[in-house]
Amino acid sequence: METNPIKILIADDEPDIIEIISFHLAKVGFEVITAKDGSEAIEKAQQHTPDCIILDIMMPKRNGFEVCEFLRSNKQFDKTLIVLLTALNDEASHIKGLELGGDDFINKPISPKVLVSRITALFRRILPTNTENKTIQVRDLTIDPVQYKTILKGEVFNLAKKEFELLFLLAEQPGRVFLRNEILSQVWGNDVIVGDRTIDVHIRKIRAKLGIDCITTVKGVGYKFNY
Repeated sequence: METNPIKILIADDEPDIIEIISFHLAKVGFEVITAKDGSEAIEKAQQHTPDCIILDIMMPKRNGFEVCEFLRSNKQFDKTLIVLLTALNDEASHIKGLELGGDDFINKPISPKVLVSRITALFRRILPTNTENKTIQVRDLTIDPVQYKTILKGEVFNLAKKEFELLFLLAEQPGRVFLRNEILSQVWGNDVIVGDRTIDVHIRKIRAKLGIDCITTVKGVGYKFNY
């Protein structure tokens, strides 16, 4: 059966970067949509609902952080991966991007082939096929991987894709301590390079959104689901 290609929106104000990234993504089968600034990125995202959005941070009209924050406040993009493309190679910028809902950071300059590999790896790490119909129920918390819904006490909470996948991974085996490297491998994939603070930021956001401390930090070891 024929499936629709994965749609990727690239937003960058440098035409050369747009052209070369588009070429390499299209070459491996992705459907590519482009935008030249932050305002156009929001417009195109609302029009096409892409599976992944690559946002340059330093864009005119609305920068990548602003666009990311806007998209994450809109339920239309709950399942959309957001990748931030930036020359700002500092920890504060990375943490800010993750806290606003970004799923990954890619630093400029980058080889187009490496970028394609990173994007492909992100999609490989979307929930394993053997979990597609396995809803997790723990007390009054329901985690539904079919609809990508997290329901607590009857209220539906919208988690970003990586937040959901991280919660699902831990909740599937309550009480088990997952090592940091194990979480990075299973949620982000071995081909994706993310910072040391990535897990911490995502866990903090899960706790804040749900309003419960359902993930315990085992100092010096890892994390476990405990609710």
